[in-house]
Amino acid sequence: MGFEERRETASLGGVAGNGLERLCKIDRDGIRVAPTEAGIERIEANFQGNGFSPHRHDTYAIGLTLHGVQRFKYRGAERASCPGQVIVIHPDEVHDGRAGTETGLRYRMMYIPPEMIAEALGGKALPHVSTPVLTDPLFQRSLIEALQDLDGEMGDLRVSGLLADLASCLSRFSDDARPVRRTLDWPVLKACAECLKEHAADPIDSGDLEAVSGLDRFALSRQFRAAFGTSPHRYLVMRRLERVKSGLAGGECLAAAATAGGFADQSHMSRHFKRAFGMSPGKWRQLNAASLA
Repeated sequence: MGFEERRETASLGGVAGNGLERLCKIDRDGIRVAPTEAGIERIEANFQGNGFSPHRHDTYAIGLTLHGVQRFKYRGAERASCPGQVIVIHPDEVHDGRAGTETGLRYRMMYIPPEMIAEALGGKALPHVSTPVLTDPLFQRSLIEALQDLDGEMGDLRVSGLLADLASCLSRFSDDARPVRRTLDWPVLKACAECLKEHAADPIDSGDLEAVSGLDRFALSRQFRAAFGTSPHRYLVMRRLERVKSGLAGGECLAAAATAGGFADQSHMSRHFKRAFGMSPGKWRQLNAASLA
């Protein structure tokens, strides 16, 4: 598929607005965030130059490049995505992000909790797609349907279908096509995840999760990573950062958001925020506000 064909494909279904008129030069940086629905976050980001420093999050990041060339470092190599191509970032994989041309970059992305993918696959361990840039019509169509309207809700029925489609696409491109024989104790793992969510702002240690799960800390850590794509500690930190983002979006100052999120202080929160999202909390708040202006 050539560049122009990919560019036209990216505008299908309204993903790029009313066709090519939104494919002009990006005039300002901004992040537009749709309301979180069923645990899935959807965004549109516009950037000139560098967008994100190296970071990692505990979700699958799956999306489409709409305009420009999206360049990023991933798994030790330089990558590039052109309009219409699918991007897949596996949980806990370090990556950055920037515009590859002077006209800037626009893309839409969805962040899906990995346990949703595992459940859609019948409780199997997570598929790992090591090639982060894909050209696949089925994958693309599923994303267009999910990302074309950030202002409207997807609804339960669409979310269920989307998860089934995306799980199938991820499995097709997974590094390991062998049957997964590992059995995950889903009720126990869900209970631990709910405990971490509910008590995100509180001190939690391995003993607390052992009491919830009935598993020793090492067995729990192995099963938790297979189901959620990250460690219990990282999962807890990300839930705290979700609270911070919600507070910042609601107008809280950095110090208050850090305290409400369960961090020791603003500096502690800011370090974790940049590692998870590739920018400082202050910059994130500024870009989020710019997209609403």
